[in-house]
Amino acid sequence: MKEPVIELKDVTVSYLHNKRGIYSVKDFILKGGLFSPFEHKTVLHNINLSIFKGESVGVMGRNGEGKSTLLRTIAGIIVPDKGTCRVSIEISPLLALGAGIELELTGIENIKIFMALSGNYQKATINSLIEKVAAFSELSLEQLKMPAKMYSTGMLSRLAFSSVTVVQPELLLIDEVLSVGDQGFQAKCRHRINEIQKAGATVLFVSHSPEQVMEICERGICLENGTVYCDGTSEEAATAYSKLFN
Repeated sequence: MKEPVIELKDVTVSYLHNKRGIYSVKDFILKGGLFSPFEHKTVLHNINLSIFKGESVGVMGRNGEGKSTLLRTIAGIIVPDKGTCRVSIEISPLLALGAGIELELTGIENIKIFMALSGNYQKATINSLIEKVAAFSELSLEQLKMPAKMYSTGMLSRLAFSSVTVVQPELLLIDEVLSVGDQGFQAKCRHRINEIQKAGATVLFVSHSPEQVMEICERGICLENGTVYCDGTSEEAATAYSKLFN
């Protein structure tokens, strides 16, 4: 029997929510009183999930249902309040537009950071990787020498996606990135994801587009109220997602 490369057991995640609009010491004195201004808001409730090597899994759900929180938990950015999350392969996260990009640094400097974080930074090959990122992203050398804070949202998307996928990943986490950019680049990204899948990578893909999920993924998960409402084929999950709005 195959071992899962991602396994969540009874995972619950919550945040501290400011329930009284207190943002300063003055607010605390005037509004806080003797009670804490914060309360726990549970986002994921007792999630049990196993994902196997080479699977492509789409994650859908309405806003606020915990899709991005699920990916951040798998990426190790969020520690669950209870339960365990085990990931046994190397992660290449593209968690949101601009995530991981240092806006004060140039595009080239950000590429080097991506390569260092993924363990792919070597002096002998870094220039070649930068050229590959530039070619795929269609960003000129002049643009890559600019600070990222001067980039448009489309340019940030191109830089982030190209940097994360220039080297074959084992596990690719994608959060709504394909919703940004022109149709030509979106098609280019889908083609690259297809290449990554064929090479044996595991892919988790968050999207509000059932069509994209069905195109990219065989398996689909739909979240509702922070729980797994549906776990089946991507077509089954897309149908369950559509029913949430009826």
